This record gives sequence, structure tokens and C-alpha cells, in this order.
Amino acid sequence: MSITIIGIDCAVNEKSIGVALGNYSVGSCSVLHLLNQEKARSIPEFACDWIERSKQTLLALDAPLGWPSDLGTALVEHVAGVGIDIPSDLMFRRATDRFVRSHFGKQPLDVGADKIARTARAALELLEKTRQETGLEIPIVWTPRYTEKAAAIEVYPAGSLVSHGLPASGYKKKDQIEVRRHILKGLKRSIQLDVDLTLAEANHDILDAIVCVLAGSDFLAGYALPPADLDEAKKEGWIWIKGDKREQAAT
Repeated sequence: MSITIIGIDCAVNEKSIGVALGNYSVGSCSVLHLLNQEKARSIPEFACDWIERSKQTLLALDAPLGWPSDLGTALVEHVAGVGIDIPSDLMFRRATDRFVRSHFGKQPLDVGADKIARTARAALELLEKTRQETGLEIPIVWTPRYTEKAAAIEVYPAGSLVSHGLPASGYKKKDQIEVRRHILKGLKRSIQLDVDLTLAEANHDILDAIVCVLAGSDFLAGYALPPADLDEAKKEGWIWIKGDKREQAAT
């Protein structure tokens, strides 16, 4: 059965959100549509339309979908001026953020201490509005063999680019179009790009949305590394990134 993947490069300003639509089937994935930022419909309306058309859909969101557990522990009874015993890396970074750093050499922004927290909140609002538009629960899922009509996962394009041997930095400035073209050429080794790539060459948000689709495909194919502590991940969130063959075999 084919599964629609909606890759969303999240942002506080909806005009900065990149969206790519893909189709996954039996281990292969193709990108079919890129959503121009000059759009008439909102992202939830777009997602709702495709969820209704599809038998099954996966939303792959590039944004933290949870906060560090230790942050809540530290602040729940804290008052101004009192010291905090919890180390900064535990307080401001989730287990998945530390895992990505140790395995892929990329450090996700600290959702507990950075403006990325606003993007995280905006992503959760987008997800909630999509639930309202569709009338579906759209849960966060932890296995590619989910049964819901629509579900969501957290992804991180920089980590996915590293896992596929592609540049994960130096491509987001307006004049870095050649680097974006190089990345897109490399992506064709792992995903079919059956779409005009002009938007992705010009705009890194659209390129990241394509990588979100790839990350969703890796998850559905069983290539992405799962959390060691599922209960902790359900509280904080988990970034799904493809591991190497030895790591995949061990999971």
C-alpha cells in the first residue's frame, strides 16, 4: 500500500514554511509536489486535502515536538534567584538531541533555551489545526507499521543529510544555489524527484521539506533509529534519522 508523506519545514511565519508532498510504496519514495509560498490555502488546509485523498498519510515535521523532561522538573517549583542543580545540557537538551549529536555530529537547537521553542510551539499549533480540519487524532507514532489514517513524526533535515552523506550546512543563504543543486543531485540517489526543482534550488525551506519527505521514507522503510527509552521519547519527542546497516540490524 502506498503512503502519502507530507514533509513540512516548520517556521513561526507561515510564509517561511516549506512543504513537499511525496509518495512511499514498497521501499521507494518519490516527491510529487512542492508547495509554493505564494499559496492561497493554509498549510492545515493543504494537509487536510491530501489526507482526505490518501489511504494513509505521514506528516514529517522539522521541529521539536516536545521539551526536555528535566526542564519541567527544574522549573515547576523554581522561584527567582534560587540556584538550579540540573546541568544545562540536561535541562535544555532532550535525549534525542544528545543522541543526534553523538551519532551524527549535528547539534539540534536547544528547544529549552533558544528561539526554536517558538517554532516548536508553531509546529504543535499547525498539527492541532490539521487535527481540527480533518477530525482525525493524528498521533505521534513510534513504528512504521502504524494503522491510523494519518500520523506524525519529528525529523531533522541536517541529520538526515549527514546520514545520506550529503552537505548539512552552507546551503541556506540566498546565493548558495550551487550547493543546493549539489544536494538535490545527491538526493536523487535515495529518492525520486518527479517535480520541477526550481523552487528547491532557490529556497532552502523547500529543499528542507524534500529532506523531510526522505526522512519520512526512511522511517517507513524501517531504516531510522528508534529511541532506547520509549517512555522518555514519548514525553520529550524523538528525531527519526536513518542509521547505518549495522545499527539498523541491532534495532
